[in-house]
Amino acid sequence: MKRRLDIAMTLVGGLRIIFLDEPTTGLDPRSRHNMWEIIRGLVSTGVTVFLTTQYLEEADQLAHRIAVLNDGRIAAEGTADQLKRLVPGGHVWLRFADPARYRSAAATLREAHRDDAALALQVPSDGSQRELRSILDWLDSVGIEADELTVHTPDLDDVFFALTGPTATPTTGLAADSATGSTAGPATVPQQRKENDL
Repeated sequence: MKRRLDIAMTLVGGLRIIFLDEPTTGLDPRSRHNMWEIIRGLVSTGVTVFLTTQYLEEADQLAHRIAVLNDGRIAAEGTADQLKRLVPGGHVWLRFADPARYRSAAATLREAHRDDAALALQVPSDGSQRELRSILDWLDSVGIEADELTVHTPDLDDVFFALTGPTATPTTGLAADSATGSTAGPATVPQQRKENDL
């Protein structure tokens, strides 16, 4: 309730730009989703929202543009989809119940990463329908049926881990989002916390 009041007081003057510093910290899931709807409502009226958050799901849900900070500097910026494309690691996970089918699949698909304990193969993929269809067609062509298939595409957590910390891979900022042509919308800055900030 206090956070809603804070936002309401901010809007009394009819501001077109507001800054929200971690507005959902400590909220339960229902209250967090209610706050997201309030923020979306603000954006729909043309208000530009600058939002800092530790919750990368929140950034993915709300932000039109995202900047990832590392040691106080922008490590990368762009839309959620642009940032996710910076990070490799998309794959299709194939699990087999029958060890013989697993060994047969592993022998014919050499680029897959094997997990012998789980009887599973991790096949590199961008998660597109075309690649998924190609994998399924391959399974059909060799007469092998997987018992379980899961598609994993990088998320903003993967982006954050790749771009921050001591082993971070620096990248240049991305060009402005020309698809929308609009400056109104939430901009999110996930921040790396240091131990002394906690």
